[in-house]
Amino acid sequence: MGSQYEGYKSPLSTRYASQEMQFLFSDQYKFSTWRKLWVFLAKAECSLGLEISEAQISEMEKEIYNIDFDAVAEEERLTRHDVMAHVHIFAKQCPTAAPVIHLGATSCFVGDNTDLIVLRDALQLLLPRIASVVSQLKQFAETYKDQPTLGFTHLQPAQLTTVGKRACLWIQDLLMDERALSRCQQDLRFRGVKGTTGTQASFLQLFNGDGKKVKQLDQLVTELAGFKKAYAVTGQTYTRKVDVEVVAALSSLGTSIHKMCSDLRILASRKELEEPFESTQIGSSAMPYKRNPMRSERCCALARHLITLFSNAANTHATQWLERTLDDSANRRITLSEAFLSADAALLTLLNISQGLVVYPKVIERHISQELPFMSTENIIMAMVKAGGDRQICHEKIRVLSQEAGAQVKQHGKDNDLVDRVRKDPYFAPILNQLDNILDARTFIGRASDQVEEFVAEEVEPVLARYADALKTVKDVKLNI
Repeated sequence: MGSQYEGYKSPLSTRYASQEMQFLFSDQYKFSTWRKLWVFLAKAECSLGLEISEAQISEMEKEIYNIDFDAVAEEERLTRHDVMAHVHIFAKQCPTAAPVIHLGATSCFVGDNTDLIVLRDALQLLLPRIASVVSQLKQFAETYKDQPTLGFTHLQPAQLTTVGKRACLWIQDLLMDERALSRCQQDLRFRGVKGTTGTQASFLQLFNGDGKKVKQLDQLVTELAGFKKAYAVTGQTYTRKVDVEVVAALSSLGTSIHKMCSDLRILASRKELEEPFESTQIGSSAMPYKRNPMRSERCCALARHLITLFSNAANTHATQWLERTLDDSANRRITLSEAFLSADAALLTLLNISQGLVVYPKVIERHISQELPFMSTENIIMAMVKAGGDRQICHEKIRVLSQEAGAQVKQHGKDNDLVDRVRKDPYFAPILNQLDNILDARTFIGRASDQVEEFVAEEVEPVLARYADALKTVKDVKLNI
């Protein structure tokens, strides 16, 4: 019925996010993980003395990836329960193991534990992406650590910095994101086997009141799933505070990406810097000459959506009454997947940008020449004082010349001619041979170059060292659209 183009598809899957991240949030990954969890549970229960045979476990293992999604969908239409639909179909495929599938468990055993596995694996996928961007920006910062450029405060020209030093500001934010997401990954635990309201009552019954075995069961399943620890207490679900922490870190990453790409868009407008632009790329349908920063704009768009998702996670946790409510389910299906898919897509785009940034030093130098004369006035005064001049007289001379030059710029749209006015004024004759040095942009950048070197050595390299193997395999990113 109908064409594939007649239903909604998320642009995160059709245009932006990687296949690897999409797979982690796919039905195949989700429901095969459910089946793995049922196998883990059976193995652990068997090892602790319940009557579960190796043949039953082997039968289940063979069918982990063989999911009949059509049959499951039909079953769910009858049962109106997704977990039981999968239990029934899995049981039909594993008739010998059917009596022990999902033994003692509640729906959240597979639902919540699978979510935690997905969160863990998705974080593992994102962290090297951040490191890859940092690695590229590190190289950029080192290349341009000595390139003077106008700094800006209030989006108005301020003291000079360097192109490389500015890139370090972007890197610093991303390092904070790497730290936050690493902490989320390290802090992440498993729900384990906790029963319907977290009391483990059903498992205590299975083991005839042997609480020690129930505790062992919890730890065994946790370890089989690849976690060191489970949350010590849960309601029916693991606390949604976990989602708040993870999505908060992802949203924070979104702010870093948005800030950096906003800077790139401003610099592109000034023609000082440009993101990669392919030979066949079209900037505008109406204006053929344009080279729009569409990649940076895409990053900002995705990052802005990512930032907004935090409120969903926060409000969901805030409204989980007592041991749980079900109004988290539909929201989390959207929020968790879109948070990771958006972060993934934005990082891939940012990596593409950082692999091909182009700097235009001559444009930067021209912009500096328009502002530096005003910034150099204090240095000119100091030079005159050293040459025997009176500071107050010199200040007034410079003030008048500066106002005249400013009028040429603002009222007549001409270039800043303050230096020419200084050269023509006999008062400044004692320092004319020093003017070129006084106006050398490199003397206005302070310790910017040294700061880049120190920052890279002390802050960046130790983080990148943890991702050395992953960074060896990074390839140039080609965006599909």
